Amino acid sequence: MTEMQAYWDGLRRNRAVPARSDIQPQGIRRALDYAFILERIAPGAARFRLAGQHLIDLMGMEVRGMAFCSLANTSSRGRLSDVLESVFRTPQLAQLTLHAKADYARPELSAQMLLLPLSSDLGDVTRALGCIIATGQIGVAPRRFDLTHDEVMPILAGGKTVAPSPSNVERDRPGMRDPASPRQISATQAPAKVATTPEARRSGFTVISFPQSAMTTGTTKT
Repeated sequence: MTEMQAYWDGLRRNRAVPARSDIQPQGIRRALDYAFILERIAPGAARFRLAGQHLIDLMGMEVRGMAFCSLANTSSRGRLSDVLESVFRTPQLAQLTLHAKADYARPELSAQMLLLPLSSDLGDVTRALGCIIATGQIGVAPRRFDLTHDEVMPILAGGKTVAPSPSNVERDRPGMRDPASPRQISATQAPAKVATTPEARRSGFTVISFPQSAMTTGTTKT
Protein backbone atom coordinates (compact mmCIF):
# COMPACT_ATOMS: atom_id res chain seq x y z
CA MET A 1 0.00 0.00 0.00
CA THR A 2 2.91 2.31 0.65
CA GLU A 3 4.06 1.77 -2.92
CA MET A 4 0.57 2.54 -4.25
CA GLN A 5 0.33 5.76 -2.26
CA ALA A 6 3.80 6.87 -3.35
CA TYR A 7 2.89 6.25 -7.00
CA TRP A 8 -0.34 8.25 -6.62
CA ASP A 9 1.46 11.11 -4.88
CA GLY A 10 4.10 11.23 -7.61
CA LEU A 11 1.40 11.74 -10.25
CA ARG A 12 -0.10 14.83 -8.60
CA ARG A 13 2.55 17.24 -9.88
CA ASN A 14 1.37 20.13 -7.69
CA ARG A 15 -2.28 19.35 -8.37
CA ALA A 16 -4.81 18.48 -5.69
CA VAL A 17 -5.27 14.97 -7.10
CA PRO A 18 -3.98 13.07 -10.15
CA ALA A 19 -6.22 12.43 -13.14
CA ARG A 20 -7.64 9.02 -13.92
CA SER A 21 -5.86 9.18 -17.28
CA ASP A 22 -2.51 9.42 -15.46
CA ILE A 23 -2.82 5.90 -14.06
CA GLN A 24 -0.78 3.41 -16.06
CA PRO A 25 -0.62 -0.33 -15.29
CA GLN A 26 3.15 -0.45 -15.63
CA GLY A 27 3.45 2.15 -12.90
CA ILE A 28 1.88 -0.17 -10.34
CA ARG A 29 3.05 -3.48 -11.77
CA ARG A 30 3.89 -5.03 -8.39
CA ALA A 31 0.57 -3.96 -6.87
CA LEU A 32 -1.59 -4.48 -9.96
CA ASP A 33 -3.29 -7.65 -8.69
CA TYR A 34 -4.48 -5.76 -5.60
CA ALA A 35 -5.56 -2.55 -7.31
CA PHE A 36 -8.96 -1.32 -8.45
CA ILE A 37 -10.54 1.84 -9.84
CA LEU A 38 -13.88 3.23 -8.71
CA GLU A 39 -16.35 5.57 -10.39
CA ARG A 40 -18.65 7.70 -8.25
CA ILE A 41 -22.25 7.30 -9.45
CA ALA A 42 -24.16 9.03 -6.64
CA PRO A 43 -23.46 10.53 -3.22
CA GLY A 44 -21.86 7.77 -1.17
CA ALA A 45 -22.05 5.24 -4.01
CA ALA A 46 -19.51 3.99 -6.55
CA ARG A 47 -18.97 1.06 -8.86
CA PHE A 48 -15.89 -0.84 -9.92
CA ARG A 49 -14.48 0.16 -13.28
CA LEU A 50 -11.40 -2.07 -13.10
CA ALA A 51 -10.20 -4.62 -10.57
CA GLY A 52 -7.16 -6.82 -10.05
CA GLN A 53 -7.17 -10.57 -9.63
CA HIS A 54 -7.06 -10.49 -5.82
CA LEU A 55 -10.40 -8.71 -5.60
CA ILE A 56 -11.90 -11.05 -8.20
CA ASP A 57 -10.74 -14.01 -6.10
CA LEU A 58 -12.29 -12.53 -2.96
CA MET A 59 -15.66 -12.07 -4.66
CA GLY A 60 -15.46 -15.23 -6.76
CA MET A 61 -16.55 -13.35 -9.89
CA GLU A 62 -15.75 -10.48 -12.24
CA VAL A 63 -16.57 -7.33 -10.27
CA ARG A 64 -16.51 -4.75 -13.06
CA GLY A 65 -19.74 -2.76 -12.85
CA MET A 66 -20.58 -4.04 -9.37
CA ALA A 67 -21.34 -1.69 -6.49
CA PHE A 68 -18.42 -0.90 -4.22
CA CYS A 69 -20.55 -1.61 -1.15
CA SER A 70 -21.00 -5.22 -2.27
CA LEU A 71 -17.67 -5.92 -0.55
CA ALA A 72 -19.19 -5.19 2.84
CA ASN A 73 -21.76 -6.85 5.03
CA THR A 74 -25.03 -4.97 5.33
CA SER A 75 -24.23 -3.61 8.79
CA SER A 76 -21.06 -1.89 7.50
CA ARG A 77 -22.33 -0.47 4.23
CA GLY A 78 -23.54 2.82 5.68
CA ARG A 79 -20.20 3.68 7.23
CA LEU A 80 -18.31 2.48 4.15
CA SER A 81 -20.47 4.78 2.04
CA ASP A 82 -19.76 7.75 4.31
CA VAL A 83 -15.99 7.19 4.18
CA LEU A 84 -16.10 6.83 0.41
CA GLU A 85 -18.04 10.06 -0.03
CA SER A 86 -15.53 11.96 2.12
CA VAL A 87 -12.73 10.75 -0.19
CA PHE A 88 -14.50 12.25 -3.21
CA ARG A 89 -15.98 15.36 -1.65
CA THR A 90 -13.10 16.70 0.48
CA PRO A 91 -10.99 15.21 -1.29
CA GLN A 92 -8.81 13.13 1.04
CA LEU A 93 -7.27 9.69 1.46
CA ALA A 94 -8.78 6.86 3.49
CA GLN A 95 -7.36 3.69 4.97
CA LEU A 96 -9.78 0.99 6.13
CA THR A 97 -9.43 -2.15 8.21
CA LEU A 98 -11.77 -4.98 7.23
CA HIS A 99 -12.62 -8.29 8.86
CA ALA A 100 -14.53 -11.34 7.63
CA LYS A 101 -15.72 -13.79 10.27
CA ALA A 102 -15.04 -17.49 9.97
CA ASP A 103 -17.87 -19.59 8.60
CA TYR A 104 -18.32 -22.98 6.99
CA ALA A 105 -15.56 -23.36 4.36
CA ARG A 106 -14.69 -19.70 4.97
CA PRO A 107 -11.67 -19.08 7.22
CA GLU A 108 -11.34 -15.83 9.13
CA LEU A 109 -9.92 -13.05 6.97
CA SER A 110 -8.39 -9.67 7.69
CA ALA A 111 -7.83 -7.02 5.04
CA GLN A 112 -6.49 -3.52 4.58
CA MET A 113 -7.84 -1.09 1.99
CA LEU A 114 -6.55 2.23 0.69
CA LEU A 115 -8.66 4.76 -1.24
CA LEU A 116 -6.99 7.56 -3.24
CA PRO A 117 -9.07 10.22 -5.07
CA LEU A 118 -8.71 10.87 -8.80
CA SER A 119 -10.21 13.43 -11.15
CA SER A 120 -12.16 12.51 -14.27
CA ASP A 121 -11.59 13.89 -17.76
CA LEU A 122 -13.99 16.69 -16.81
CA GLY A 123 -11.89 17.68 -13.82
CA ASP A 124 -14.33 16.64 -11.11
CA VAL A 125 -13.21 14.21 -8.40
CA THR A 126 -15.39 11.23 -9.28
CA ARG A 127 -12.78 8.47 -9.58
CA ALA A 128 -10.64 6.69 -7.01
CA LEU A 129 -7.64 4.41 -7.13
CA GLY A 130 -7.92 1.68 -4.54
CA CYS A 131 -5.91 -1.18 -3.14
CA ILE A 132 -7.08 -4.13 -1.03
CA ILE A 133 -4.86 -6.78 0.55
CA ALA A 134 -6.42 -9.67 2.47
CA THR A 135 -4.33 -12.03 4.58
CA GLY A 136 -5.33 -15.64 5.08
CA GLN A 137 -7.03 -18.28 2.98
CA ILE A 138 -10.01 -17.00 1.03
CA GLY A 139 -12.04 -20.19 1.16
CA VAL A 140 -15.43 -20.23 -0.54
CA ALA A 141 -16.20 -16.93 -2.29
CA PRO A 142 -17.73 -14.44 -2.15
CA ARG A 143 -16.19 -13.03 1.01
CA ARG A 144 -17.79 -9.97 2.54
CA PHE A 145 -16.30 -7.86 5.28
CA ASP A 146 -17.16 -5.81 8.31
CA LEU A 147 -15.56 -2.37 8.49
CA THR A 148 -13.79 -2.40 11.86
CA HIS A 149 -11.71 0.78 11.59
CA ASP A 150 -11.27 3.70 9.23
CA GLU A 151 -8.90 6.63 9.10
CA VAL A 152 -8.93 9.61 6.76
CA MET A 153 -5.70 11.37 5.84
CA PRO A 154 -4.98 14.74 4.20
CA ILE A 155 -3.52 14.92 0.72
CA LEU A 156 -0.71 17.12 2.01
CA ALA A 157 1.05 16.41 5.29
CA GLY A 158 -0.33 18.67 7.97
CA GLY A 159 -3.47 19.45 5.99
CA LYS A 160 -6.99 19.29 7.32
CA THR A 161 -9.32 16.33 7.02
CA VAL A 162 -13.10 16.09 7.17
CA ALA A 163 -14.56 13.37 9.35
CA PRO A 164 -16.92 11.10 7.38
CA SER A 165 -20.46 12.03 8.29
CA PRO A 166 -23.81 10.61 7.20
CA SER A 167 -25.46 14.04 7.43
CA ASN A 168 -24.79 14.91 3.79
CA VAL A 169 -25.13 11.42 2.37
CA GLU A 170 -28.21 9.72 3.77
CA ARG A 171 -30.69 12.05 2.09
CA ASP A 172 -29.10 11.72 -1.35
CA ARG A 173 -28.11 8.06 -1.23
CA PRO A 174 -29.99 5.93 -3.78
CA GLY A 175 -33.05 4.44 -2.17
CA MET A 176 -33.09 7.03 0.63
CA ARG A 177 -36.12 9.27 0.41
CA ASP A 178 -38.18 11.26 2.86
CA PRO A 179 -41.30 9.38 3.86
CA ALA A 180 -44.31 10.52 1.91
CA SER A 181 -46.62 12.88 3.75
CA PRO A 182 -50.06 11.49 4.50
CA ARG A 183 -52.59 12.63 1.95
CA GLN A 184 -54.83 15.31 3.37
CA ILE A 185 -58.52 15.07 2.51
CA SER A 186 -60.45 18.30 2.65
CA ALA A 187 -63.99 18.56 3.86
CA THR A 188 -65.21 18.94 0.29
CA GLN A 189 -63.54 15.66 -0.61
CA ALA A 190 -65.14 13.71 2.23
CA PRO A 191 -67.43 10.95 0.95
CA ALA A 192 -71.16 11.53 1.26
CA LYS A 193 -73.06 9.56 3.87
CA VAL A 194 -74.80 6.48 2.51
CA ALA A 195 -78.50 6.05 3.29
CA THR A 196 -79.09 2.98 5.41
CA THR A 197 -82.89 2.80 5.91
CA PRO A 198 -85.50 1.90 3.22
CA GLU A 199 -87.26 5.25 3.71
CA ALA A 200 -84.02 7.16 3.23
CA ARG A 201 -83.18 5.21 0.10
CA ARG A 202 -86.67 5.76 -1.40
CA SER A 203 -86.39 9.49 -0.76
CA GLY A 204 -83.41 9.57 -3.05
CA PHE A 205 -85.25 8.04 -6.01
CA THR A 206 -86.31 10.28 -8.91
CA VAL A 207 -89.67 9.52 -10.50
CA ILE A 208 -89.78 10.08 -14.26
CA SER A 209 -93.21 10.43 -15.97
CA PHE A 210 -93.87 10.23 -19.71
CA PRO A 211 -96.72 11.96 -21.70
CA GLN A 212 -99.61 9.62 -22.54
CA SER A 213 -99.08 10.18 -26.29
CA ALA A 214 -95.48 8.99 -26.02
CA MET A 215 -96.65 5.73 -24.48
CA THR A 216 -99.26 5.03 -27.23
CA THR A 217 -97.84 2.76 -29.91
CA GLY A 218 -100.84 2.94 -32.31
CA THR A 219 -104.65 3.59 -32.67
CA THR A 220 -107.51 1.17 -33.38
CA LYS A 221 -110.29 2.09 -35.77
CA THR A 222 -113.82 0.81 -35.10
